[in-house]
Amino acid sequence: MTSLDQARELLREFPVVDGHNDLPWALREQVSYDLDARDVAVDQSAHLHTDIPRLRAGGVGAQFWSVYVRADAPDPVPATLEQIDCVRQLLDRYPADLAPALTAADMEAARREGRIASLMGAEGGHSIANSLGTLRGLYDLGVRYLTLTHNFNVAWADSATDEPGVGGLSEFGREVVREMNRLGMLVDLSHVAATTMRDALDTSTAPVIFSHSSARAVCDHPRNIPDDVLERLPANGGVAMVTFVPKFVLQAAVDWTAAADENLRAHGFHHLDTSPEAMKLHRAFEESRPRPVATVATVADHLDHMREVAGVDHLGIGGDYDGTAFTPDGLDDVSGYPRLIAELLDRGWSRADLAKLTWQNAVRVLGAAEDVARDLRATRAPSNATLEALDG
Repeated sequence: MTSLDQARELLREFPVVDGHNDLPWALREQVSYDLDARDVAVDQSAHLHTDIPRLRAGGVGAQFWSVYVRADAPDPVPATLEQIDCVRQLLDRYPADLAPALTAADMEAARREGRIASLMGAEGGHSIANSLGTLRGLYDLGVRYLTLTHNFNVAWADSATDEPGVGGLSEFGREVVREMNRLGMLVDLSHVAATTMRDALDTSTAPVIFSHSSARAVCDHPRNIPDDVLERLPANGGVAMVTFVPKFVLQAAVDWTAAADENLRAHGFHHLDTSPEAMKLHRAFEESRPRPVATVATVADHLDHMREVAGVDHLGIGGDYDGTAFTPDGLDDVSGYPRLIAELLDRGWSRADLAKLTWQNAVRVLGAAEDVARDLRATRAPSNATLEALDG
């Protein structure tokens, strides 16, 4: 039996829990949520990284669907509600394949039924508009993690890809974390500055997650996790879910992206400009200097390092499919997970190790957050603190 055959056999018993998939945003951007126009019950490889046949082929057993909206959205809360509604429409439309899940027990029930447990994570603290009541509302609608920032700071937390604002978490930011603990909502530290990571670990009494981040020691990008933070995960109980985005996992791609961004700026464009003029300039740059290509082995290198630093009990997978324009060779879409498992088998990872990576760690961390919340709710009332009251 080849290692790929062994990987597929393992995934039938311990399927992948993926921490982050942007299908709802892709459906918003491409077809304004017209699910007839993007019927994910059939192959959508011409348009998307994700559909049900390829989720099945990839051995996915649970998915955190990102209910992301842009940080500069004029009305982020209703836009987030529309994303939640999209996930609910998907669940209603495909009940034989997608199972609504709110708890670790729901995830296990879906696995027994052979359905894909579907959870939600909100990507960016801007989605709560500085309101703990809104945070609770998102939880009540089924959101089970909040990424504290996206690419830009919020008033109470610093992002990895913005200039320092409050130096990590403000006092209101710490109160957000405490309220998330009380609810049982996972604190997601992908996208946040290293100072925010450390402040959140100092504050949280429940395990945290990184829904889609890799190792900074392997690839020096601020979106990745420094070793001193990885070293703290065993004491916290949290899970770091490796991502596949080439510019976060391959140093040559980091350097190429920096050069491409500088080329745009040198010609008077913002590096995030997607206007036709900016894209024409960008394509010319890429033709003269081809984009470096990550591989399955690139991602496995991160997992090897993260296992050495944090331990196998604190690792997971968060591909960021449909949230990235580029993917590693061999991990082109959601059907590719068996190739990563096969690579790890070839590197000597045991079946027990891989069962933790794919399924057990993620289920455990959600269950642990539920246990913490059960105790906190017995002693702590909902917080009505405000940004103004705590931060001035």
